[in-house]
Amino acid sequence: MDIFRLDQGTAPLLISLPHDGSHIPDDIAARMHPAARRSPDTDWHVARLYAPLAQALGASLLRPLASRYVVDLNRPADGHALYPGRRETGLVSTIGFDGEPLYLEGEPDEPEVQRRVNEYWRPYHAALQQELARLRQMHGRVVLWEGHSIRSRVPMLFHGLLPDLNLGTADGASCSPSLQQRLEDVLRAQDRFDFAVNGRFKGGYITRQYGRPNEGVDAVQLEMTQHNYMDEESFAWDEGKAAVLRAAIEPLLRACLA
Repeated sequence: MDIFRLDQGTAPLLISLPHDGSHIPDDIAARMHPAARRSPDTDWHVARLYAPLAQALGASLLRPLASRYVVDLNRPADGHALYPGRRETGLVSTIGFDGEPLYLEGEPDEPEVQRRVNEYWRPYHAALQQELARLRQMHGRVVLWEGHSIRSRVPMLFHGLLPDLNLGTADGASCSPSLQQRLEDVLRAQDRFDFAVNGRFKGGYITRQYGRPNEGVDAVQLEMTQHNYMDEESFAWDEGKAAVLRAAIEPLLRACLA
């Protein structure tokens, strides 16, 4: 199967959606609990949410087909923790966000982990790097926008209800101060969604790895709670809610192009 889909644009903006995929190959799914085979921790519908915006703004859009349960593209290939000392899922996780095991039997051993890294992780990151280089050559600078979503309540990871919009810039290290200020101004100018900046979601591996503002690449992560555009239990898309959320995201993306 194809590993990823890349729609190339001409604007200095690349939207990466590393957890949009939900496909689990049959040989992996056969060893998993039935509930895990649904890939419930997918960032459901984020490509559907972002695609019209990418097209309107001329941005590139990159997303995988495979589930994060196959390999997590937003984790380092060596498997080290993003948030040391806190419970989290890993590069090839054996638990879900509910803390329950994913596998009935045959948890991935190290050779299998490396195979998945080689087959899925490396091609996605190669495409990401090549697209950043292409856009930077065209424009001199480029913004990498990391689009994510998560259930509004994840007790294993957080207490209580998460903010609607969670902006992460690795505490300001992954993008220029001027871009972060523009984005914060946009968030403060709206009153529909509550938000946090560099709270629990400071940006994952991709934001931290590729955000090099001194070298012409600004990287920003936006984590959104899913109840604002879908039903979290059935995973069903809600067009009415999605339209409102999309209208809030658009000025953020335009601020990246200012």
